[in-house]
Amino acid sequence: MSSAPPSLPDLASISRARTQGWSEQHISYMCQAIAQALEAWACREVPVGCVVVRDGKVVGRGHNLTNKTRNGTRHAEMIAIDQILAASNGSGQEADFDRCDLYVTVEPCIMCAGALSLLGFRQVYFGCGNDRFGGCGSILPINDEGCGSCAREPAVGSHAGRGFPSKGGLFAEEAVEMLREFYAAGNPCAPRPHRPVRIEA
Repeated sequence: MSSAPPSLPDLASISRARTQGWSEQHISYMCQAIAQALEAWACREVPVGCVVVRDGKVVGRGHNLTNKTRNGTRHAEMIAIDQILAASNGSGQEADFDRCDLYVTVEPCIMCAGALSLLGFRQVYFGCGNDRFGGCGSILPINDEGCGSCAREPAVGSHAGRGFPSKGGLFAEEAVEMLREFYAAGNPCAPRPHRPVRIEA
């Protein structure tokens, strides 16, 4: 495992072409998401991080904790959602997810995109795509189609189950580089591959 994770982007050295179309607020929030990903790296977790913003204020933060918890659902988005629910007495309505924007370093997986749809998130911004499990267009377009009629849960508000606007590409290079370096060093908690069984004809 690399002893020195990548650092936060040096905003002064980033060309305007790379951040064209993104406001200073977008850049600031995504840098905070990258900081969460670096915390994940320091904990020997897959370096994915996020922040949730409501009315201009960060109300939730998270990074992957699947290795520590040995729970495959403990993705960055789920950690941040749990923080918000805990601060809202567990009430999806009080959490006002329909006023929340998510900034995450990697495109949400299908599971997390489904949760974002169920909770009625307003918008999602991500760094790099997720060509194995992406739920915002790379594999399934949950961001466009939502979760369908099965997602209509009144307890979390009228926006539950709908799609949500999403936009990727901000600091995608940094997100990819973190993942590349992490996996090049080896995920210490990845399952050991089994020797394939030879099938005799």
